[in-house]
Amino acid sequence: MCRLFSITSKDPLSPMVAIRAIDVMKEGHDGSGVGLFLTDLGGEFEQFHGGPILSGIFSNVGIKSLDRYMLDMEFMTKYKLSFRPTKIPPAGTPRRDNYLIRVYEYPPTWDNLPEEEIQQRLMQCRLHLREMGEMDGSMMVFSFWPDVIMIKEVGDPMAVAEYLGLNRPELQARTIMAQGRQNTNYSIDIYACHPFFIQGIATMTNGENTAFVPIREFLMSRNEPGYSGYQSDSEVFTHILHYTLRHLHLDLETYKHIITPLKDSEIETHPDGPWLRMLKQSCRPMIIDGPNCIMGCLPDKTLFMLHDSKKLRPGVVGGNPGMFAFSSEMCGLDAAIPARDKSRDYQPMKYDTVFVGPKRQEVERWNQMDSLSHLH
Repeated sequence: MCRLFSITSKDPLSPMVAIRAIDVMKEGHDGSGVGLFLTDLGGEFEQFHGGPILSGIFSNVGIKSLDRYMLDMEFMTKYKLSFRPTKIPPAGTPRRDNYLIRVYEYPPTWDNLPEEEIQQRLMQCRLHLREMGEMDGSMMVFSFWPDVIMIKEVGDPMAVAEYLGLNRPELQARTIMAQGRQNTNYSIDIYACHPFFIQGIATMTNGENTAFVPIREFLMSRNEPGYSGYQSDSEVFTHILHYTLRHLHLDLETYKHIITPLKDSEIETHPDGPWLRMLKQSCRPMIIDGPNCIMGCLPDKTLFMLHDSKKLRPGVVGGNPGMFAFSSEMCGLDAAIPARDKSRDYQPMKYDTVFVGPKRQEVERWNQMDSLSHLH
């Protein structure tokens, strides 16, 4: 199993808050890797809100290839934060040349493009760079998107964080997702490290998805270039959410109904039964097979958590107005927000979706037995 932790705060936090929460849950993960997703950025990056940020790991050869490509595309560098470790890496962590976070200015030719076209081009740039890097291992690209930083590495989360110096003041965010990975299904591959990301949408999962292959085949048939990669069976959860929001133009409530639909007998008595029956039939190829706990972040910075019906991967949410956290275990929540009203902590059940909106004032809940808000 993996261990998940997410936090959303009105004030920027160091990623070390999430790393420490993962560390106290270390009996539940094997220390094989760590993944971080940061958005609603503070620190040095806050001033560049709106500019695309590239995150990845590059060899010295890869940096030269990146510079040539970005120059050809007319991207200009505005700010960069590089980690070039001089110490011996922790056990299990490969020696790398450059961990790079770089803010760019858009090419002048993009000035009058519609937002949707800009977003599509950013994704295509990320995919192209990843493909270039896979040929010789010189580039591993995790994200290329405004207001998003992703850091991934193999090794023990706390040891990696100390090695990279992730407590530096330049690196802060109001929304952070972190996973301590136990890669039980595949060989260790840094692209299999959660969280996964596509066009402002990130998710991570504790569990497994035995329906992975048919879901992957369905998504890859959708003619969406971003539905690729799949070093992990959990990456499809991110892409199903993207498909729900971007292609079906539906919402988080519908996402829950798509991946974990109600039983036919439950649909019969549901106030939106006919619509849910149609949704279940048309989206059948995206039904997941758990057990899973999924945490994610929407483009508007809403943080959410849900489970499948087997409910074998627990999760808990708690906090105070202005700061809330989602955690695989209570001890992770205690480490991050010890001063909270614990009587208000909530463990969602199989029908629940819990979320904290961008104002960060309360934990909101929605149950699959409720009426769908977009239909009423």
